[in-house]
Amino acid sequence: MTSKSLPPVTILVADDDPTIRGNLALLLASEGYRVLEAADGRQAAERLGDRAVSLVLLDLKMPGAGGLELLREFQDRLEETPVIVITAFGGSQAAIEAMKLGAYDYITKPFDLDEVLFTVRRALTQQALAAQVRALAVERTDDSDEELIGRTPAMLQVFKTIGRLSTTREPVLILGESGTGKERIANAIHGNSPRADRPLIKVNSAALSPTLLESELFGHERGSFTGAVARRIGRFEQAQGGTIFLDEIGDLDIDLQAKLLRVLQTGEFERVGGNETVVADVRVISATNCDLRSLIAEQKFREDLYYRLNVVSIELPPLRERRDDIPLLAEHVVARLANKYGWPQLALSPEAMDWLSAQPWPGNVRELQNVLARAAALARGRLILIDDLKPLWHLPGDAAPAARPIESMSLREILAETERRVIAEALQQASWNRTRAAQSLGISRRQLFDKIRQYDLQPGGPDA
Repeated sequence: MTSKSLPPVTILVADDDPTIRGNLALLLASEGYRVLEAADGRQAAERLGDRAVSLVLLDLKMPGAGGLELLREFQDRLEETPVIVITAFGGSQAAIEAMKLGAYDYITKPFDLDEVLFTVRRALTQQALAAQVRALAVERTDDSDEELIGRTPAMLQVFKTIGRLSTTREPVLILGESGTGKERIANAIHGNSPRADRPLIKVNSAALSPTLLESELFGHERGSFTGAVARRIGRFEQAQGGTIFLDEIGDLDIDLQAKLLRVLQTGEFERVGGNETVVADVRVISATNCDLRSLIAEQKFREDLYYRLNVVSIELPPLRERRDDIPLLAEHVVARLANKYGWPQLALSPEAMDWLSAQPWPGNVRELQNVLARAAALARGRLILIDDLKPLWHLPGDAAPAARPIESMSLREILAETERRVIAEALQQASWNRTRAAQSLGISRRQLFDKIRQYDLQPGGPDA
């Protein structure tokens, strides 16, 4: 509280930048707070020894000791002394780690002064553990495909929620359009939980018939149906002590929904054709791109199951609503491709980056990845230009690009797919005048005819 009639609250401002530190000190002092300052990690550690400190504004990057190191050292203080992290750089994994250590929240440089005061007041009022995120940029040295990337407010909130969920076992429902990265969120929740050393089992609810899916989930006994020649251990038993990720949960058969509800309520089930009750200690994470409330209204999804699954929900924004993240994502994908194929010169031209940022990306992150993979192959590992991207772009209403993940494609397959799309685009632009198309492609008519036969291209076909 800031009332002058109350004893002043002591706030520690730890930042190696004297301008930032001074501005924060002046702002907080003008609100009636008593301010201590620290210019490096060593001074911050000394000031934290003062039990009068009620709140800490802590820079993650300081000489002497970093913010994460200090969070670990003073973790026993965090319940009574909320820490608000100041950050200018970050990646989601580091952010989640800091949140697990007990940081309350974050402010990013350059920060808004009203936001600083709001966060400080909220922290002092609640005096509770929450989370902190450090995700303004992705460290280029980390080419892990599982890195969660984003700096827009919506994605920062997603990362913070993951951190908050790290110590719980409650069910989580992940919502979002196809291609937004729901599976990666599930990976992050599991990987940052106490169950991380136990299995993460993934099941696509739309991939199997209801009968096969029931056996897949719960297992079956020998002879329970035709073809059941031996006992099968289901996915819930395989995930014992860990996590099960149920993708496309909106497509789950209504009868199976009742059995899943029982597992969530009691942790028990029977294998198909069996009488033995199996107890499952499994955390359930589910995901869908469907509107489950509409399915409930149509009596295609159980309302009681919805509330069981939706204890905590994470909604992933489509890429068109987080355009500031497109350069980060594009650079990450290009860096990973360069590393995968040994293309040290691979990069995006500024014009190509601007073009990417302007597109609507109906297929979201998955579509961006596939377009960049094919453009990289077209550029032969050199600078990616706009002309390498445009032939691969599908306008709204066109057939969606192949959803096959680039990680499962060989370089030969990427090159062939890229060549097919470029030739189809040239033919379409030339109204299927093969002479003009060959000239625009820089190849002979004979070569073009061979390629048309090779890729079975036809006027009016899906690609042309």
